[in-house]
Amino acid sequence: MIKNIIFDFGEVLVNWDPRRLYVPYFGDAAKADWFLNEICPYEWNAQCDSGRLLAEVAQERVDLFPEWEKEIRMYFDRWIEMIGGEIPGSADVVREFKERGYGIYGITNWSAETFPLVRHRFPVFDLMDGMIVSGEDHVLKPNPEIYNLLLSRYGLKAEECVFIDDNPRNAEGAEAVGIRGLVFKNAAQMRADLNRIISET
Repeated sequence: MIKNIIFDFGEVLVNWDPRRLYVPYFGDAAKADWFLNEICPYEWNAQCDSGRLLAEVAQERVDLFPEWEKEIRMYFDRWIEMIGGEIPGSADVVREFKERGYGIYGITNWSAETFPLVRHRFPVFDLMDGMIVSGEDHVLKPNPEIYNLLLSRYGLKAEECVFIDDNPRNAEGAEAVGIRGLVFKNAAQMRADLNRIISET
């Protein structure tokens, strides 16, 4: 029986997109995409999600690409401009299942330095009974350790949990430790999938 629902944060509950900062800055979507693929790629940012300091990670990149120093430092100095609003309808789904008595938890790959900037900006985070922020615990999805950490910290049983993430690899990571995994597409699909799984168990 499913008793707990675990949500990813970025692109499931709230929008985060570096293009929000760099497309207006460059005035050219193609140039912004090139910069975010070649100079400041997602894999580079993920080092911060694993617990490394923003300043340290930025300096290493500046040392590698000194001609892009201004733009590299913008990534963290103006990071908040990458945040959009809530993903439409997702907070309503979280609220609905909490009111129905399900435990509500979160697992996110997010820097310990930037997550506090949004923690109290979005009320949906206040609905959480507990959460794991990768940058605080120095472990990233889809490493099994991060899912097991949530289970042990909050006394949950894997077979009583379902995890929702927009990245299929992260949903598969949850499945690997016995948590049911769902891939997020939109809030309506998420609600339907949750109701289907609950009815099956």
